[in-house]
Parts: sequence; C-alpha cells; structure tokens
Amino acid sequence: MMKKLAFALGLFATPAMAAEGAFLSLHNPEFVVIVGFVLFVGLILYLKVPGLLGRMLDQRAETIRKELDEARALREEAQTVLASYERKQAEVQEQAARIVEHARSEAEEAAARAREDLKESIARRMAAAEEQIASARAGAVKEVRDTAVQVAVAAAREVVASKMSAQAGNKLIDEAIAAVEEKLH
Repeated sequence: MMKKLAFALGLFATPAMAAEGAFLSLHNPEFVVIVGFVLFVGLILYLKVPGLLGRMLDQRAETIRKELDEARALREEAQTVLASYERKQAEVQEQAARIVEHARSEAEEAAARAREDLKESIARRMAAAEEQIASARAGAVKEVRDTAVQVAVAAAREVVASKMSAQAGNKLIDEAIAAVEEKLH
C-alpha cells in the first residue's frame, strides 16, 4: 500500500519539483494540496469508508437480488394465471361453439319438421278437397239421375196415358217404378 502511495505522490509531485523554491514548504501550494490529499485519503481509510461503501453496495445488491427474485416469482405466478385464463377462454370458446352447433342442428331439425308438417297439412287439405269434390260430384250425379228419372216417369206417363188403356198403363208404371227403385238402391 505504501508503494502505491509513494508512486501516486511521485506522479503528483513531479510538476512541483520543477517549481522554484523549497518543495517541502507550506508556502508551496502543490505541497499543501498533496498533504491535504494524503490526509483526506488517510482519513477515509481510517474511518473505513471503503468497507462501509462495500457493505452498503452489498446490501443494495442483496436488496436488488431479493427484488429480482420477487419479480421472478410474480412473473411465474402471472404466467400461471395467464395460462389458466387462456385455458378457460379456450374452454368457453369451445363451449360456445358447441352451443352454436347444437342450436343450428335444432333449427335445422325444426325446419325439417315444419316442412314435413306442412306437407302433411297440404296432403290432408288435398284429401279433404278431393272428398268434397267427390261428394259434390256424387250429389250432382244423383240429382241428375233423379231429375232424369222424374222426367222419364212423367214422359212415360203421358205416352202411356195417351196410347194405352188405364189397366195396361198402370202395369207399365208399376214395372218402371220397380226398375228405378232397384237401380237407385
């Protein structure tokens, strides 16, 4: 340590040696500066400032190390929470997709049922309309037959009445009525 101090004094004293007058005089400002510097360095060493600085730096380094460890722990916890939320989000998206698909399939099934119900309704209405048409046709045919029978009976009555005797006419009328009754029933 003394060698370093002597070397440092030698470096600083070189310009002072070139000055005029005695170097080791309190009137020489370079000597006073060197003495003040040496006393300052000595006082710093005596008060163990480098050790205090070292301890303070070590404490600060330890504090920083603890803060870094805490930050790492918080980061890992945050990553765990993030991964958990990402899994939950993926599950929710998957569930939403299943719900949408289920709703879509139900809507398609409901539409298919509605189409089938509509077809059945149309078929029932068509059958009812055909029955009404057939009933109307049968009614019209019956009415035409009845009218034809009445006209034929009336015409036959007139013809028979004018050309036949009463007894022969009655016989023919009875036969015609019997024939008509058999055909209608």
